[in-house]
Order: sequence, then structure tokens, then C-alpha cells
Amino acid sequence: MKVFVTGGTGFVGRTLLRILKSSGHQAVALVRAGSEAKVPPGVEIVSGDVLEDSSVLALKMAGCQAVIHLVGIIREFPRKGITFERLHPQATRNIVAAAKEAGIQRYLHMASLGTRPGATSAYHQSKWAAEEIVRDSGLDWTIFRPSVIFGPEDSFVNLLADLIRKSPFLPVIGDGNYRLQPVAVEVVAQAFVKALNLPETIGKTFEVCGPSPLTYNEIVRAVAQALSRRVVLIHLPVSLMRLAASLLGGFAFFPLTTDQITMLLEENVCQNTEVFYQTFDLPRVDFREGIARYLGK
Repeated sequence: MKVFVTGGTGFVGRTLLRILKSSGHQAVALVRAGSEAKVPPGVEIVSGDVLEDSSVLALKMAGCQAVIHLVGIIREFPRKGITFERLHPQATRNIVAAAKEAGIQRYLHMASLGTRPGATSAYHQSKWAAEEIVRDSGLDWTIFRPSVIFGPEDSFVNLLADLIRKSPFLPVIGDGNYRLQPVAVEVVAQAFVKALNLPETIGKTFEVCGPSPLTYNEIVRAVAQALSRRVVLIHLPVSLMRLAASLLGGFAFFPLTTDQITMLLEENVCQNTEVFYQTFDLPRVDFREGIARYLGK
């Protein structure tokens, strides 16, 4: 199958493109100028942007039988035109319209765990708006909502690892007992690829998580253990961190925004992982074992 992929230069996208190719599919990656080197070998590249007119995008999709839409951002930089509204609902609207113009019926969409109507965070609100566009599209859609994704090139675990390497003292927002359910990048990517040949997944939304939830404290300690380092958690008041994020969150050097703090504290865990793993027949990759493979090197 010839598959049109957006977000192929990202962390998940690069893994997905490699798995598409090894599974016998032909991948076409929509890539912004200057990012071509990030695309794995053997993948066809078309220059462009998800914010282009849908008619232009439709021409670039010509000959494809499916679309996988991965593009998304975790924080905004409005002065650069990087906003949730543009990169989530608007980009999705463009890609969906282009797929329909190109006569492509199969559409796979990357969403986010926690996305729901009435969400508190602006991120989840924009992700829900994008999902609504997909559900109303008339396409043969499948939506995936992953929790935090980990792997050799991730930003979450590698950031924690970098901080722990630099200092044994690590700041933690609040009590650190809020839970996440990290999932391996290869599991997420394989699910997308398998869905192409699973018609029973059409019209369904899947929560995608690892085998079990972990508190933030447990995640930090697991990263330290994989590095064979000692870590001391310094718990900081939530109010103090919200104030700092409100003042500095607009700058790239500061690692958090108030929106991200909101999402972190409300937790990010799946209600039922069995449906996902049974449908896609995928291995359950333990977080501690998974990170040990790349942090322990």
C-alpha cells in the first residue's frame, strides 16, 4: 500500500516510516524544506506543509491509498505562528479535505490521551476539535490516543536523563504522585501500520498505553536506575511552578508551560489497555525494561 504520512520527521514519524517500509508498504512523507535529512532512507519525499491549501496537498497525495496524520505540537509559540489552533484543527481540516479530494478513503489519526470534550487544557481542547473533524469527515478513520511515548529519540525520558546526569537533585512539581502510563514508540508505530490492514478498526478510537501506570516519582527513579545514578527528588509547590511557568513559559529555554502543568497533574492513564493489545496483537513493553535498552548504553 502507498501511504501518505505527515509528521514523518518527528520522533514517532521516523519510527513509523521505518516500520512501514519493512512491512512492505511504500511511504510518501510530506516534509518541510530543510528537514529532508531526518527522513529514513528509501522513503519518497514531497516538499510541503500541512497548512497549505487542501487542493495543493491533494496533488501531493496522488496515487496513495491511505493517509497517516501525525503532525502535532505540545506547546505554542504564537509569535512564530506555532499555535494549537493552526497545527491541530486547521492542519487536520486541510489533510482531511485533501484526502477526500485525492479520493483516499483510509485515514489514521494521531490524537492524545486525555483528549475529551470540556478538557481543561488548551492542548486537549484543540486535539478534541481535530478529532471532531476526523469523525465528521466521512472517511474510513481510526484514531489513536497515546499516553507519553518513550524511545531512544524521545524528549521526555531523555530530558530527565540529562538532568539526572548533571545533578543528583531533581525538581518535581507537587508531590509527584500523579500517574502516567508510558508506551514504547515501536508499539505506537506498529499499531498504525497494522491498522492499515485491519478493517475492523475503522470508526474506532484506541487509547494507547504501556502495561501499567507509574507515578511521576516512580518514572524519575526508573530513569535514574537505568543510568545507575542516585537521584534526590526536590518537591516544589504547584503554585510556585505555575507562577514560574506563567512568566517564562513563552520562552523556549523554560521546559514547562502552565498548560503542561495542568495536564501533568490531572494524570494520563488508560481506562482499559486490553482492547488495544488484543486488537493489534502487540507486545506489552515494560517501561523500565524499555528505557534500559537505550539509557544503559
